[in-house]
Amino acid sequence: MALIASPPRPAAHVPAVPSPARPARTTDAPDHVVLVDDDGRPVGSAPREGVHGAATPLHLAFSCHVVDDDGAILLSRRALTKRSWPGVWTNAFCGHPRPGEDLLDAVRRHGRDELGLTALGDLTVVLPRFRYRAVDAHGTVENELCPVVLARVAGSRPTVVPDPSEAAEVVWVDASDLGRTSVHAPWALSPWLVAQVRELAELEDLA
Repeated sequence: MALIASPPRPAAHVPAVPSPARPARTTDAPDHVVLVDDDGRPVGSAPREGVHGAATPLHLAFSCHVVDDDGAILLSRRALTKRSWPGVWTNAFCGHPRPGEDLLDAVRRHGRDELGLTALGDLTVVLPRFRYRAVDAHGTVENELCPVVLARVAGSRPTVVPDPSEAAEVVWVDASDLGRTSVHAPWALSPWLVAQVRELAELEDLA
């Protein structure tokens, strides 16, 4: 599995525009996150909107990396209205499982809601214990136990139309480009993506 990359190839660039074909967002459950202890055990829940701040508690999340049939990797640029790391390039999408929600079900929900991806296949948890803490320029803290999931979509660099409130734009990149960018221009990427690329590369070295 070659999963390691750089922003933008203009030919594959897709700006975020509203799409009438976008599936309706999932709104049938309270949007809470799962708080966890250092061993990953659930210890409570909190509303997602209020959990991120200067003293963000450790909570459960996930990062999903999406690849196509040719091994290209989908990156997204976080919407400029995001509270943390606005406008930064990152993996395809991230999210938070709700209390009682299966991790992969949460991945499918976010893929559908944020990027309109209704046919994610071969979902595999590749870094089950990934954890990070990072502070952005405005002082907002991310503090997450964040399993990393690999998903596949059919075709070669298929068109993806993101929800503009989640992603300003998306781009397909070669794995080698992402690897080089994470080493030589890590400031262009989210801190969790840089760390994940490093850990995924170490897994490939051991394979």
